[in-house]
Amino acid sequence: MEPIVPEALPAATGWSALPRRMVGAALLHVDTYEEVEHDRTATSQAFVVVVLAAAAAGLGGIDNHGAMGVLWHTASRVLLWGVWAWVTCVIGTRLLPTPETHSDWGEMLRTIGFSSAPGLLHVLGIFEPITAVVFTVCGLWTLVAMVVAVRQALDYTSTGRAIAVCAIGFPVYAIGTMTSILLLGPWPI
Repeated sequence: MEPIVPEALPAATGWSALPRRMVGAALLHVDTYEEVEHDRTATSQAFVVVVLAAAAAGLGGIDNHGAMGVLWHTASRVLLWGVWAWVTCVIGTRLLPTPETHSDWGEMLRTIGFSSAPGLLHVLGIFEPITAVVFTVCGLWTLVAMVVAVRQALDYTSTGRAIAVCAIGFPVYAIGTMTSILLLGPWPI
């Protein structure tokens, strides 16, 4: 008698795929970034990831900024996400393209949005003794995820080129972050 082997279940799609995609993005799975890059319906999911990560950072630093800081941080991060994706797309497709580079703002929005997934752990900053460590680790982890997202969205084979794109565009991101710091005060790091 042959054993009964269940057929493989199809991968979750649509909104049911969001948790799997968030975990895959946080774990730097290239396939996840490729999946969201090509799924035009995932832009709203990327928006949700950005909002959740920004709200988590606001909650993690609530002792520093209060409830208004959570709202401000969330709104500013959503705006910064759009601007950062556009700047990165322009740099990657016009300044540093390769022959394989084919990307648009939507692809950049989706991949960069999902690269915010490690930021959900910012919420652990509510535990005062580890707040600075949480914000530092989440910031670095998100930066690495962003480089992976940019590499995949721009179809680069070189991580160095993706780092260069992020570095060239970083002043835009830094200005947005500095504006928040000037308006709210420093983050708890």
